[in-house]
Amino acid sequence: MLVVIQIRGTVEQSLQDLELRRKDLFRQMEHLGDFRRGTISVNYRKCGKSNCLCARKDHPGHGPQYLWNVNISGKTHARNLPLGPELEKVEKEVERYHAFLRLSQELVEVNHRICQLRPVRGLEDENELQQLKKKLRKHFAEKQRKK
Repeated sequence: MLVVIQIRGTVEQSLQDLELRRKDLFRQMEHLGDFRRGTISVNYRKCGKSNCLCARKDHPGHGPQYLWNVNISGKTHARNLPLGPELEKVEKEVERYHAFLRLSQELVEVNHRICQLRPVRGLEDENELQQLKKKLRKHFAEKQRKK
């Protein structure tokens, strides 16, 4: 059975096309390599000494200093990164994390479309339907009690 869905107004995709896209997204994720959350900021700071060059109004301050920041479980972590290979490494890892987020978001969207298109299983007779309804009522009643 070929099922077609209209996506974003003009493009139509079949269930088979969406499944292929999902496989491709998993493949892309598999090849991302190492990644980490966070951002890298470039900072200039004034040292506070009145006779220092950075105390002038037009001076940006000492720097640049490269700072990797991340918030994990509500706690902010930061680390200064020296200019060179370590900064380059962390920058690539952060970029790959953002690529992972984009791929994950698209994967969820594609999977949602697949779920919408996938046909509901057929039931053999009225008895099977009644058994299923009974099972589902019990299942959701138990879920309600757990709350």
